[in-house]
Amino acid sequence: MQNTMFALVKAESAPGLTLKRVPIPSIGPTDVLIRIKKTSICGTDVHIYRWDEWAEANIKPPLTIGHEYVGIVEAVGEMVKGVRVGERVSGEGHLVCGICRNCRAGKRHLCKDTRGVGVNRSGAFAEYLALPRENVVPIMDGIDDDLVAIFDPLGNAVHTALKFDMLAEDVLITGAGPIGIMAAAVARFAGARHVVLTDINETRLKLAEKIVPGLVAVNVAKKELTDVVRDLKMTEGFDVGLEMSGAADALHSMMSTMRSGGKLALLGFQKAETTIDFNALILRSLTIQGIYGREMFETWYKMMSMIQSGLDVSGVITHRLDFRDYEKGFAAMMSNESGKVILDWTSAREAL
Repeated sequence: MQNTMFALVKAESAPGLTLKRVPIPSIGPTDVLIRIKKTSICGTDVHIYRWDEWAEANIKPPLTIGHEYVGIVEAVGEMVKGVRVGERVSGEGHLVCGICRNCRAGKRHLCKDTRGVGVNRSGAFAEYLALPRENVVPIMDGIDDDLVAIFDPLGNAVHTALKFDMLAEDVLITGAGPIGIMAAAVARFAGARHVVLTDINETRLKLAEKIVPGLVAVNVAKKELTDVVRDLKMTEGFDVGLEMSGAADALHSMMSTMRSGGKLALLGFQKAETTIDFNALILRSLTIQGIYGREMFETWYKMMSMIQSGLDVSGVITHRLDFRDYEKGFAAMMSNESGKVILDWTSAREAL
């Protein structure tokens, strides 16, 4: 094995990334070394690439970024059990303390001291990634590598969509980004009656219609949600709302079209100045649940089982590129007209 590897690095406090050779990470007795096959570009990676206000506040260059991936176990520490060399894996990107109240209660996704792969420590946009054994997720058979590479955002979609009962319910999803589209597919798969997905981006709405059977895709710049409720003969409004956009207008329209007793799961980050009508929340007995990340590791099990059972979100992947074409991948993501973008690292060993 070479002593160095290719990696996409946030090298300095400025926009852009640098493809460079860095040392291959070492592993401790409880760690696993993963040889990366494919990665997927996340919105978080775009924030880091652009070097926006969030990135400036949270990222400390130099840092190898990336946290959506599939790979093969290359080596394991001497204390590692249950994972073997050559096994196909992905991994949970949130590293938790294990000793806080939530961790000890089995709610590790709510750990107050969470550290993120590719955010607070070296990430997966590289030939190799070192990861604690407890974060490694072996992959069930029959699932395509490209799908595994997007398990992190699919996990967000599954965690959000399954927070409340979907069977026979009418569901509104605001925000037709990749996670919103996948959440719509999960809602349909889980037995929802009507699934309505809103956005103002026609390209992504059309992509969603190709992926999700029976989806009602609505451009809210052209049609009112109240008209959709009437057209679908929903006399009381939506039963479940999944807010994925982070747009205040979307949240407000969602709240206004929920039935009394409706339930909302919020994944999209709202701006600090966003307000809601608390009187409506109280008088209509609405439930609002914030969602962060994925449940460790029940969400991983559920999404793999659903894919094995027929859930198909492969259409959300619109670009497949060699890792050296990462600039094209980030340009596609920043165009707001792509789905998920896959970077293939399997050629890296021949690219010396």
